[in-house]
Amino acid sequence: MRSCSEALVEFVDQLRLDRIPREVREKAKLIVLDTLGISLASSTMDFGRMVIEVTRNLGGPAQSRIIGTPLRVASANAVLANGTLAHGLDYDDTLEEAVVHTGCCVVTTAMAVGEEMESTGRHLLEAVAAGIEVMGKIGLAVPGKFPDRGFHSTGLCGTFGAAAAAGKLCGLNVPQMMDAFGICGSQSSGILECLADGTWTKRLHAGWAAHAGVIAALLAAKGFRATPSVFEGCHGFYRAFASDEGQMLAGLVEGLGRAWEIPRITFKPYPCGAISHPYMDCALRLREVHHLRPEDIAEVRCRTAEGPIPILWEPLAEKRRPSTSYGAKFSLPYSIAVIVVRGKAGLEEFSDESIHDPQVLDLAGKVSYESDPSIDFPRHFSGHVKAVLKDGTIVEENQPHPRGGIEMPLPPGEIVEKFRDNALMALSPEKVEKIIEAVGKIEHMPSVTSLAELLTPT
Repeated sequence: MRSCSEALVEFVDQLRLDRIPREVREKAKLIVLDTLGISLASSTMDFGRMVIEVTRNLGGPAQSRIIGTPLRVASANAVLANGTLAHGLDYDDTLEEAVVHTGCCVVTTAMAVGEEMESTGRHLLEAVAAGIEVMGKIGLAVPGKFPDRGFHSTGLCGTFGAAAAAGKLCGLNVPQMMDAFGICGSQSSGILECLADGTWTKRLHAGWAAHAGVIAALLAAKGFRATPSVFEGCHGFYRAFASDEGQMLAGLVEGLGRAWEIPRITFKPYPCGAISHPYMDCALRLREVHHLRPEDIAEVRCRTAEGPIPILWEPLAEKRRPSTSYGAKFSLPYSIAVIVVRGKAGLEEFSDESIHDPQVLDLAGKVSYESDPSIDFPRHFSGHVKAVLKDGTIVEENQPHPRGGIEMPLPPGEIVEKFRDNALMALSPEKVEKIIEAVGKIEHMPSVTSLAELLTPT
């Protein structure tokens, strides 16, 4: 029997653009655009400047652009920065059931390696599709099990997605790509303890995964050997990170090239944890439909599955008064409160200044939760918010799916507008429009370098 690794690698090796359905290609292009916009916004921020400076010092040959700067460094180092920029605002795409963010690992890798290899836009789009599908399938084999054990699914699965994208652009053959995947199994990492106190390490996970994926591809190209049983082995990836005995691994390879995951990718309308979004939409409807005012609210109650509790709810005292703006992105009490108070939840609402707003904090202190085992998480990200008013009135809203996914898609124009808002933080309006045009017809681009050159303010 073929190993899971061999099945995935053969899919990557055989994938060609004309085998990818048109709707999948168009969605992939939107993921590219969304990822680049978020990266540009992050390049203007404190954490972005820090990772850019470290990456500049790591250096290497001038192969690939650090997004939002004129700097070019070794491709593996470029993706360390760019992956961190793409994920650092928690504004990036999500595959719900797998609980992975894909563009931050795969698009950044394809752009950096594509620039190094002077790849065409057609080849870049093939690499993006291959990497996202690999990353999604690996997460979907054990839905929710990685975060249940305290691991960040993106950090674990992203290494393989990045290696798939890098390997495809570098022309790795099947045995080499299998070695790359075997190497990835020993490089995947990322724990979620940072969500308890709002510190920053989760921001780094996508960049580190992309960096590790490129390194794996480079080593494999030189003949560095690794196990083909990286997924199903008795000391393999799933037993290490998910305590899985292998009974679900058929799902890892089922439907490759037929049941595409890219159409199921969710775009974020809010720059915070994806699980929060249906709750925030509910809170916004309570404000707009029921004319809810913060001063009228006695308490807010939410139903939640067990899985999100340590991510979004506990420790409750910290979640009600986040000590950092990054921590606020993983606090449902804060996210619900800020959208009720302000009627919006953009980058400004998750700033260092906003997390000290006394009206928001007062309402956040009234938000509580109760566990509901009937919620089918992570198969679905759903939301429920019930507000009890001081006069005894009860108003509530439910939402079974997040906006931005296949059930409630955002219009392409809204995703383009999101890109504009983010990219304009770093670039001129003229460059922003040129990027939109270039990504829209990326499959006709003679060289990825022309797109990379647009991603610098100078």
